[in-house]
Amino acid sequence: MSEKFDVIIVGAGPAGSAAAYSLAKMGFNVLMIERGKYPGAKNVMGGRMYAYALNRLIPEFWKEAPIERKVTREKLTLQGEKASFTLDFMDEELGEPPNSYTILRGKFDQWFAGKAVEAGATLVSSIRVDDLIWENNRITGIVAGTDRIQANVVIAADGAVSLLSEKAGLKKFDVLQFALGIKEIIELPEKTIEERFNLASGEGAAQLFVGHCTKGIPGGGFIYTNKTSLSVGIVVYINSLIEKKIESHELIREFNTDPAVAALIEGGKILEYSAHVIPETSRSELFTDGMLVAGDAGGLIVNNGITLRGIDMAIASGVAAAEAVKKAAQENDFSKQSLSYYEELLKRDFVLQDKETFKKAPEFLQNERLYTLYPEFVCRLFHRLVLVDGPKKRAFDELLEESKGNRIQMFLDMVRGMRSL
Repeated sequence: MSEKFDVIIVGAGPAGSAAAYSLAKMGFNVLMIERGKYPGAKNVMGGRMYAYALNRLIPEFWKEAPIERKVTREKLTLQGEKASFTLDFMDEELGEPPNSYTILRGKFDQWFAGKAVEAGATLVSSIRVDDLIWENNRITGIVAGTDRIQANVVIAADGAVSLLSEKAGLKKFDVLQFALGIKEIIELPEKTIEERFNLASGEGAAQLFVGHCTKGIPGGGFIYTNKTSLSVGIVVYINSLIEKKIESHELIREFNTDPAVAALIEGGKILEYSAHVIPETSRSELFTDGMLVAGDAGGLIVNNGITLRGIDMAIASGVAAAEAVKKAAQENDFSKQSLSYYEELLKRDFVLQDKETFKKAPEFLQNERLYTLYPEFVCRLFHRLVLVDGPKKRAFDELLEESKGNRIQMFLDMVRGMRSL
């Protein structure tokens, strides 16, 4: 392939497709390259997408996109070794307009990339990009096998372990900066899902699990409801996984057998098993001469302990990358200085604002007491409150008794948490 394109986008996930869709609608000649057999074939995530960013790009996208369920129910389960405590929040307003949806990436990514193709972008799948082309210290294209393909700008949207970011000198990878996500898709009848999660037709639930499910390793579990399946998984920090010498497959197996989880997935059939790294504490520089970095490739993920957001950040960054390319093309200047407009756009929007707001969260969330001491504390406290075996104490007295010996540490952790989350 010898044709020159205005823009080459590597990766047809949400970031790449958002950039390709935006640029194609502006009239740019865009090539989008996907390593998998089809968009979504190699993309793994929990299965939840916050709607705000995509709704700005494609208003009321849910009327045509292959979404699974709109999330109206939020649950948080604290798991002790022998007990669990669940907070259950339901809000009809979360569904009108939709705050978030559950999705299956294999279906969703194909739809989104298809929208980019409809707008005029060219999509080529099953192609691995091996290197970058440099001319006069500026990136001017990519190398894929024997093909050298030229472009004014390359957008790296090639995922958490971005080869192009590394080739461009924007990032050096350290496995300890990543979390590991392990996920299963478990098939269940639609009515069974709705009965077990107390949902109306079309409504969905997102349930997070913190505590014994990760054996003290910072991280947590999740269950997201799809139409006829559940996305069930564990996310843990790789550095702690290595230190404790625990196999990741052990965690998902034991998670599924925990009474709080087993009752929800009982009778289900495992359709898929996958694992993926998540750049929770990893961050890349976002631009250089002739290249921009979007989505997971730039570490544009925010985890504040309640919401783990990646797709909305990816979509917003893809749109911003397109706007930066538009400005650079108008000035016929694709230098690092010109493309720095991309970072300016991300600072104006929620992407880098939220990264800044929650910049201390990753460090705080690696506090092992969040996954050992506190889930057990809550379970034991409520055991005290509900058990009737003689004279009862006031709830406040039970709280003081249960927290004895840990009050100062709990207070300090609470202060750190308020500052971080």
